[in-house]
Amino acid sequence: MAALAWLLIPLFAVVGAAIWGGWAARDRTTGDIAELAGYARFRDAMDRAHSERESV
Repeated sequence: MAALAWLLIPLFAVVGAAIWGGWAARDRTTGDIAELAGYARFRDAMDRAHSERESV
């Protein structure tokens, strides 16, 4: 029975590594669209603020 326990430890490690590897390799590009749109609005606002200061 003890030998079976020692064989299960690497099995659990492999399963845990596979789960972690799948989670680490997931596609995380879905949130980039909203962030890029927010950054574009920020740049536009900064350009407007900069152009207003030059005209004053």
